[in-house]
Formats: sequence, C-alpha cells, structure tokens
Amino acid sequence: MTSDMQTMAKQAFDELGAVFDALSSTASATLIAEIENAERICLYGVGREGLMMRAFAMRLFHLGLDVHVVGDMTTPPVGAGDALVVSAGPGEFSTVMGLMGVAKRAGARTVVVTAQPDGAAAKHADAVVHLPAQTMANDQGSQGILPMGTVYEAAQLLFFEFIVIKLRERSGQSAEHMRERHTNLE
Repeated sequence: MTSDMQTMAKQAFDELGAVFDALSSTASATLIAEIENAERICLYGVGREGLMMRAFAMRLFHLGLDVHVVGDMTTPPVGAGDALVVSAGPGEFSTVMGLMGVAKRAGARTVVVTAQPDGAAAKHADAVVHLPAQTMANDQGSQGILPMGTVYEAAQLLFFEFIVIKLRERSGQSAEHMRERHTNLE
C-alpha cells in the first residue's frame, strides 16, 4: 500500500540517492572524455531510456555540439572520430547491439550507459558508463517504491544533466550561452 505523496517522494529520492552514492568517480570522466573527443555524437536508447537519451541530446545541442538522435531522419552516418552513445540499462537490447555493430564497422567509438556492466552491450563497447541502478533486469522482489526501470531512468536524467554542467564549465560557457541555442519555434 502506498502512502501520501511526501512519503512516496522521500522513498523515491532515497532510491535515487543510493545510485549516486554508489556511482564510481570514473563514470562521469569516461562519458565526458568520449563526448569531448568525438567530432559527432549520436545517441540511442529504447523506451523510456530512449527518452532520457533524447533529453541528453537536447542539452548537448544547447552546448553547441554536433549531436543527433539515431532514428531521426536528419541523423548523418557515423564514422571515424564519431561516437555512438547507447543506453542498455538491463545489459542488452537487440537494436542496441545491432547499432553498435554498424558504428564499429564504420570506425566510430561505441559507448554504453548501463546498469549491467557485465552485460553483452558492455562487452562489445569501447567505453562503459555504469549507473548502478535498478532496471527491469533486477526489479523482481525489490522493496523500492519505483517500479521496473524507473530508478535507472531517473538516474540517467540527473546524471546526464550533471555531465552537461561539467561540460559547460569545461568549455567556459554560461547558462545564457546554452539558452541562446534553445529553439524559438515553440
């Protein structure tokens, strides 16, 4: 039985906080290095993870980076010097594996963000970013309030925002610089 909203929120924030308490200090450095070293960045994820990847793409665009979401008709081909960043929270998705293969054959680097660092996608990636959160791969029997992969997805959103803040600082940009790149077609 669920309680009032404040109690549920506290439980959810505790679950999310546990992810960041367990997060390796190398996770952000790995992703930052891959982004900074890429000429072009393509992002991909399925389902709700895909929504978090789209949100990340938007923020990277606000930083002025050459970033695209796989599946959009304006996504260019990847090649040497580029990076494909994929999300595979539970460790593997067939589309993720297929896209990683295409990117590798084209000479692009592959980066996987995952809760399962020993999963198939991680084993085939050039770089792995481990977000130690619950996904559908390990939610059975969980005592947490957030269902299925929600902890992972919420952690992605915050982690990606923190990455953007670090990239913004490293590039000497301000929040106003980012705002100038925000669409006016709303």
